[in-house]
Amino acid sequence: MAVDQRHKDKKWSLPTDSDGRIGSWDHVKIAVLMDIRDELQTLNRLLGCPNFTGIPETLRQIRRKIPTRRGRTK
Repeated sequence: MAVDQRHKDKKWSLPTDSDGRIGSWDHVKIAVLMDIRDELQTLNRLLGCPNFTGIPETLRQIRRKIPTRRGRTK
């Protein structure tokens, strides 16, 4: 059985120098990918929210309640 090496949802810590800056470009790339992962996880939580998934039905209900407009005669 293969070992899962993705380290899913792990709290990462990147090595920094004495000024608090990230050491190498490889570490910067990893930091950016981790930020993107965090944002995507937030989006997934929000997109699964019942308030968000209910928007189409709410819009249909609003459309049904608004009276239809008659076309203009020329």
